[in-house]
Amino acid sequence: MNIQQLEYIIAVDNFRHFAKAAEACYVTQPTLSMMIQKLEDELNVKLFDRTKHPVEPTAIGTQVISQARVSLKYFHQIKEVVDHEQNMTGGSFKLGIIPTIASYLVPVVLHKQYTGSADIELIIKENTTSNLIPQLLNGTLDGAVMAGPLNHSGLVEYPVYYEKFYAYVSPCETHREKEIDLDRIDIHGLWLLENEHCLRGQIERLCKMKRKTTSGSDSGIKYESGSIDTLINVVDYNPGMTIIPEMHAMGLSEEKQENLRPFKNLTVVREVSLIVSKDYVRMTLLNIVIDIIRSSVPKSMQDPKLKAFVVDL
Repeated sequence: MNIQQLEYIIAVDNFRHFAKAAEACYVTQPTLSMMIQKLEDELNVKLFDRTKHPVEPTAIGTQVISQARVSLKYFHQIKEVVDHEQNMTGGSFKLGIIPTIASYLVPVVLHKQYTGSADIELIIKENTTSNLIPQLLNGTLDGAVMAGPLNHSGLVEYPVYYEKFYAYVSPCETHREKEIDLDRIDIHGLWLLENEHCLRGQIERLCKMKRKTTSGSDSGIKYESGSIDTLINVVDYNPGMTIIPEMHAMGLSEEKQENLRPFKNLTVVREVSLIVSKDYVRMTLLNIVIDIIRSSVPKSMQDPKLKAFVVDL
């Protein structure tokens, strides 16, 4: 068993295709297949079911690949420890980001990277919190920008900024208050994101709502979206309101900003952090990425005093 073989089985698991995995590993498909076959012979197990299309790992293969990811993660950390000791600032950083942050933060971060002096490559992938966490733990990602605090024992969170929540109200409403009283918000008039988004959970806690599971209990919610922009457009044409984070509110047109409302006698924010595995060691590179993100948001949103107003996930 060697490092190359572990890299090959991980590549096949990622692509679910031997030819694409070989291309990603810069080897021919026969070479990759032969090396994986040798590993299977050594372990005396079949790691992949080659009769399925796309190819799938077997039950034992799934366990072996999971352990291979962990082993490679620690193997690569040997060089990372040296790089950190030598204060090396170059290299690549695989960054995950949740959808409710990506739409407004990624364009600015990429611009900062391209125009900045730091010699790093940011590889950014958008995904939900539930999918990003295991990728941080197995080393697929170096870090992820997510809402927190997650309070996960295997992760370390570096708060980067805090953004307030605002209500976005429908112009169709005849009675338009200048401030929104959370205690009077009706769930049946609130348009929400899908359950997979952590922002929805924060909004439910914000409104002191408990998600119901009984049939028909959410009948007042006619539509759930995966996009904040879609929710805003829905509210523009229908009664009710949605709740959006500050950075998204800042990007609205002047006309749409007329529909924003603060909350009455209440400041509520979400904490946005760059989160890494507790085993991550390239702190010099991590601090560069944190600085890029912080330089992409207003200074007013970086006040640590705002942490007192964070809504839990």
